Amino acid sequence: MPKFVKPGARAPSSGTIVLIPARLASTRLPDKPLAEIGGVPMIVQVWRRACAAEVGPVVVACAEPAIADAVTAHGGEALLTDPALPSGTDRIFQALRELDPERRFDRVINLQGDLPTLEPAAIRASLEPLDALGSDIGTLAVATENPAEMADPSVVKAVVTFDQRQPRLGRALYFTRATAPTGAGPVHHHIGIYAYRRPILERFAALPPSPLERRERLEQLRALEAGMSIGVALVDTVPLGVDTAADLERARALFGAPE
Repeated sequence: MPKFVKPGARAPSSGTIVLIPARLASTRLPDKPLAEIGGVPMIVQVWRRACAAEVGPVVVACAEPAIADAVTAHGGEALLTDPALPSGTDRIFQALRELDPERRFDRVINLQGDLPTLEPAAIRASLEPLDALGSDIGTLAVATENPAEMADPSVVKAVVTFDQRQPRLGRALYFTRATAPTGAGPVHHHIGIYAYRRPILERFAALPPSPLERRERLEQLRALEAGMSIGVALVDTVPLGVDTAADLERARALFGAPE
């Protein structure tokens, strides 16, 4: 049987917790959290990188026992959540309430479970907008002038106004699948990792999907439409997101054959 985290079972080492939502259902790559990369399931690779960031405890918030079994078999912690929850944000919010009713954690990182190449430093960087800019939510982006990326609607662009005193930090004005802003210069390829102040996550999770969120199919627009601030930290590389069988083969090649 998997070793599930119990509320209050661990004392926090910091005010931050990393929650990784995961479910087996995927239209393009079924069962992808359990797909083997570098000799272990992909969700384990992501969990390891989150642990290496050393920002706080890491828990996988999963929809199915098979994911929890895989995580706990490699020394991780997992919590089963309602399989019917509609989004990863809903999943981490349910997990947070069950794990931490005493409200010991005041910052929550929502880390996607399909980013096996994400650098631990990038996870730490997601907290910088909260600390340096006072943002409600922190996230990441990479500057690019690659024409294919700029035109690709699957690449989400963050429209950011940057702080002249801290040029790698800025405030998000909008997120879009279109090429924006227009004109000469880079666009900013958004990386879907979010660091929330806890009251903001609670408020966000209680809101219905917003009009722009529905139109662009981008959940973060709900926060902007509700008046929440999203700070952006620039990092140097876009991690490989595994959404298709071709992505999976690329990830396996990057990790090489297991020892």
